[in-house]
Amino acid sequence: MSHPKQYTAYAFTEKGGKLQKITVDWKDPQQGEVVVKVLACGVCGSDEFVENVAIPSIKLPRIPGHEIIGEVVAIPSSEKLFKVGQRVGSGWHGGHCFTCNNCRRGIFNLCENEDINGISRDGGYAEYATLRSEALLPIPDDLNVAEAAPLLCAGVTTFNSLRHMDTQPGDIVAVQGIGGLGHLGIQFASKMGFRTVALSSSPDKADLAKRLGATAYIDSSQTDQGKALQEMGGAKVIMITAQSGKAIEGLIDGLSLDGQMLILGFPEATPIWLPALIGKRASIRGWPSGSAKDSEETIEFAKFAGVKCMIQEFPLDKAQEAYEHRGKARFRAVIVP
Repeated sequence: MSHPKQYTAYAFTEKGGKLQKITVDWKDPQQGEVVVKVLACGVCGSDEFVENVAIPSIKLPRIPGHEIIGEVVAIPSSEKLFKVGQRVGSGWHGGHCFTCNNCRRGIFNLCENEDINGISRDGGYAEYATLRSEALLPIPDDLNVAEAAPLLCAGVTTFNSLRHMDTQPGDIVAVQGIGGLGHLGIQFASKMGFRTVALSSSPDKADLAKRLGATAYIDSSQTDQGKALQEMGGAKVIMITAQSGKAIEGLIDGLSLDGQMLILGFPEATPIWLPALIGKRASIRGWPSGSAKDSEETIEFAKFAGVKCMIQEFPLDKAQEAYEHRGKARFRAVIVP
C-alpha cells in the first residue's frame, strides 16, 4: 500500500515534559515486523512511565501508547501470518526473545527480554507504528476500534488474570475501584458467572456498577467492606484496580477460605496485617496483562459476551489533552488519528 515519506507522532522528548509533535521518517519493516496505519490507540495510566522515564528501557524521545489497533500497510517478504490490508492489534506485550527460560516455557509476556510497545519501542500516539509480528493479533472488522483498543491492556489484564485464579462459577468476586480497569473487571466477572461485588469509596457509582453487572455495591464511606464481604460468605477473589492503599487495608478480612487478593493496579504503600492470611490460607497475587493470544481471546470473549469499554475519543492533535484525561475520561481516553 502507498505510504508517506514522513508521518506525525506525539512523543515525550524530556523527562517530566509534555507531549511534543514530531515528524518521523518512514522506515520499511524489517524481518519480524509490520507497519500499521494506526486506527485507534488507548491512553493508559502506565503511559506515565514514559513521561517520568520510570523504566530503564525507556529512551527519550519516545512515542507512548500500547493499546494499538491498526491496518497493516507494509510487511517484509518473510511475513507469513499477517497481510497488507488486515486489521490487527498489539498491547503492552510488544515482543519476546523466544530463547529465555520463560519463553521456552511458553510464557511470552514474561519474557526476560520483553519488548514493550510505547516503552522500549515507539507506540501508537502516531499516524503509523512499527510492531513486532509475534506480538500481533487479528481484530475483527466489525468491532468499533476505539472501544476495542483498551481491551488490549485494561481488558486483557482483568479477563486473563481472573480466568487464571482458583475460582468456580458462583464464587464471589469483588472488584475494588470502578475506573478504567474496574469497569471492565465488573463486566468480565459477571459474564464469567461470578457473583460480582463492586467496591468503591462513595455512593456515586452504585447505579453504574449495577448496570455493568454487579449484584452488590459496598461503599467504604458507609460500610466496613471487609466485614460486609465476610457476611456474604467471603470473596474468593478481590480484584484491586485502584491506587488507594487505604481502601485496600482492611480487605483481607473479606476473603474467603483460600481467597486471593489480585493486584492489578499500582496501589500506594499499603499496610497489611500479613498474619491475617494464615487462618484463611489466603494469598496475595499479581498478574501481568497477557500475550497476543491472550488478547485475542479477550477480544473474542468480549465480543461474544457483550463486554463494552466506556471511552472518550480524542484526535491525534489533542494527544496531550487525551493524556491529561487518562484518569478523568469515563473510563478510557482513546486517540483516534
